[in-house]
Amino acid sequence: EVVRLSLPEEQKVSVSTITVGLSTVLTCSIRGVLRPPIIWKRNGVVLNFLDLEDINDFGEDDSLYITKVTTIHMGNYTCHAYGYEELYQTHILQVNVPPVIRVYPETQAQEPGVSASLRCHAEGIPNPHITWLKNGLDLLPRVSKQLALLANGSELHISSVRYEDTGAYTCIAKNEVGVDEDISSLFVEDSARKTRLSVGNMFYVFSDDGITVLQPNECEIRRHIRPEERIFTSYEEICPRVEGEGTQSCLWASAVNVRDKYIYVTQPKQNRVMIIDIQTQKAIQSLDVDPLPTKLHYDKSHDQVWVLSWGDMHKSSPSLQVIPEASTGEDQHVIHTPFEGVDDFFIPPTNLIINHVRFGFLFNKSQPAVYKIDLETVTPIKTISFKDHSCVPQAMAYTHLGGYFFVQCRRKRLGAESPQLIIDSVTDAIIGPNGAVSGTPYTSPDGRYLVSVDEARGRIQVQALTVRGEIELMYDLQTNIHVSDLTFQPSFTEGNQYYIYATSHLQTDVLFVELSTGKMNVLKNLKDPLPSKDWPWSSYNRIVKDSGLFGQYLMTPAKDSLFVINGRQNTLRCEVSGIRRGNTVVWVGEV
Repeated sequence: EVVRLSLPEEQKVSVSTITVGLSTVLTCSIRGVLRPPIIWKRNGVVLNFLDLEDINDFGEDDSLYITKVTTIHMGNYTCHAYGYEELYQTHILQVNVPPVIRVYPETQAQEPGVSASLRCHAEGIPNPHITWLKNGLDLLPRVSKQLALLANGSELHISSVRYEDTGAYTCIAKNEVGVDEDISSLFVEDSARKTRLSVGNMFYVFSDDGITVLQPNECEIRRHIRPEERIFTSYEEICPRVEGEGTQSCLWASAVNVRDKYIYVTQPKQNRVMIIDIQTQKAIQSLDVDPLPTKLHYDKSHDQVWVLSWGDMHKSSPSLQVIPEASTGEDQHVIHTPFEGVDDFFIPPTNLIINHVRFGFLFNKSQPAVYKIDLETVTPIKTISFKDHSCVPQAMAYTHLGGYFFVQCRRKRLGAESPQLIIDSVTDAIIGPNGAVSGTPYTSPDGRYLVSVDEARGRIQVQALTVRGEIELMYDLQTNIHVSDLTFQPSFTEGNQYYIYATSHLQTDVLFVELSTGKMNVLKNLKDPLPSKDWPWSSYNRIVKDSGLFGQYLMTPAKDSLFVINGRQNTLRCEVSGIRRGNTVVWVGEV
């Protein structure tokens, strides 16, 4: 008998939309006499069901079962009969997500006559529609001269508040699969300004001269912790005097914010991590770690701080340690991990939709591979080899939309391109190169944009991730800025949109780009960055730090001063001088 297969024309491509958390079945419509077994692929890679947790083919009918759909499962699935690849059916899986919202501030008090803003950030697929209630009644008929809805409703602005504006304002975000709501309260009262000084909404800047706490709105230094101040528990000096050095000064490398309660910061010279209590603005404890701690990362999902130490300036004996239960802040201790020869590591960020991350990745500068680890048990899971692509990883980024990891490969030689590979997190398979895109990958907080920066060439490529898990090139920008660091600033005119701000290794300019259009502009003359030789800890010798989901200020240090940028107006807010090497900065939100 001869194998005869058929697939009705109208079934060659089918699109199915499923809500996150449900299960779904993709059925293969290829029929025929003596049909060989069905083979399934995702993003062009054959699915090996033994390796997969949430996808299987346990049905008798060769269907594909996804037991609990998440946003990583969106994308292309194809089926064909074994040996007959030219006849295949494509299933495009779209995943809808009910809205998740945050309001800011939860409560505020203002005096009559001043302006007030109530903000509501909503994420979901499709993009949610936002409406507001005041004390349970619809606001829309009352939108007046002094009451305006901005950025697709994500900001409610009252230009001159009156006593009758006091109330509970409910933000409601709705899309076709769900609804979420939250309340932002406004009190209008005479003595509102005299409330106690907050310790939140500040930049903490770690420089040669200690720690500076800066309130960006007024450009005001709220506290300066000097090198000779003491650590609460051990009574050691914050930055001990070093033999043979004239002035007492500090050396910092990396710092992280732990739930707006503590800041953990590395002191590479002292081989320790210091913990700062944000509420009291004091150093409360120091932890001895392996020599030369240079990079920290706070893993929110497991409440632990990861510490990468170099061992020495040649990075000859690097090690990775973990500080568990980081947000308890009491009697912290350090755990050694079993990993050796780690040059760098990557832990995907969380966002409103993805609030739990299970896996991280380690890389070793000389190996063409990344090592996948379980963050909870701190154990290795598998090696993903890039030998066939002769790629030694340098940096990674992640988007939950389609579940892609983007890996930047090291340049083969100076001036060469540094290509990118894409890993599918569902299968851990390498899909292939990310088109002709090269450079360091950065993903926007919501995962919808990938920005790749080729530092040497000044090239910035922006790709969008669609709700079908496709990666589309939006535009390719040529700049003369050799980028040091880049961050995302939420837009104040469009909901669910961003600007990017990029600083330079060498130049005094800061670039900003409106992501949705590619419109570029430059803030000029922000003084010289710290020379790279004075910042051995990373390639980011001039960082740029945003102020979170609702923040409107960004900070970037020059060699001897700090610049605060107003991200709402894309202008320079102020310069704070006399702060040397303030290249370790943490934003602290509402405390």
